[in-house]
Amino acid sequence: MKKIYMSENEQKVREVFGTSERVYTKNDIINNPEEFKNTEFIFSTWGMSVFKQEEVKSLLPNLKAIFYGAGSVQYFAEPFIKSGVKVFSAWAANAVPVAEYTVAQIILSNKGFFKTMRYKDRAEALATAHKFKGNYNLKIGIIGAGMIGKLVIKMLKGYNLEVLVFDPFLPDDTALELGVEKASLETVFKECQVVSNHLANNAETKGMLNGALFEKMLPYATFINTGRGAQVVEKDLISTLKARPDLTALLDVTFPEPPEKDSELYTLENCILTPHIAGSFGNELQRMASYMETEYKNFLENKPCKYEVTEEMLKTMA
Repeated sequence: MKKIYMSENEQKVREVFGTSERVYTKNDIINNPEEFKNTEFIFSTWGMSVFKQEEVKSLLPNLKAIFYGAGSVQYFAEPFIKSGVKVFSAWAANAVPVAEYTVAQIILSNKGFFKTMRYKDRAEALATAHKFKGNYNLKIGIIGAGMIGKLVIKMLKGYNLEVLVFDPFLPDDTALELGVEKASLETVFKECQVVSNHLANNAETKGMLNGALFEKMLPYATFINTGRGAQVVEKDLISTLKARPDLTALLDVTFPEPPEKDSELYTLENCILTPHIAGSFGNELQRMASYMETEYKNFLENKPCKYEVTEEMLKTMA
């Protein structure tokens, strides 16, 4: 919380928000209801407390809006929205570093970087590298064309790469505008040298990425997951990686997270784990505060806001 709204470099944001050094919790509200009954705005980020709808109405009867300086609001937003509270999210700001991170991994994957980065024998490493096709005239698969998926697609425009997208909610005219080809999950895994997951995190997508798909991957293909770990059937991925040492999995998210201590994901040479670092870190956190500063000002001045989350959006957004 303090890193986003109260960093030394965000003095002007603090002045706009009127934030102090104190961070309030749900327990503070429960223990001192009179102090918070006239609260109109909440500024929050990762770790936002979860409220039931009746709690919102009883504890925060005058709440108008929540400005969430982070990405996904799935776990807490619905009771507030159903209570008439507007929820604004910096998901677009958090999408930027995730997309940058993903594109970097895609480009490095196509050069054989992850297969050769710890080489001990130069000749053997070069022989392995030459099995990769580089970043020209091959297909990249994007699963889920939400905010992050679309940003990845736009960033890949600077490369001579064809993009296939699986997203049942992507309109044909939007796909045409993005310059991508809509395809089935099976086609994406079968034809793309890199497959990157950006699915929305909901019950329908849980376990959607399974062994039948992983087994279809091209020789020396890469699977990237910066979405959510629950969308992957982990035992299937592990089995495929063991059977196909040519494949590489780059996992920034897992389920559970981190993996269990005895998980084979830690020991498989063709699996690289990172500790959920694709999202905003360091100075990138200030971008999220800046987005929420703008939303707050627009809200107060009755100007259009760009990043309000609606109940309908919760069905498809990450």
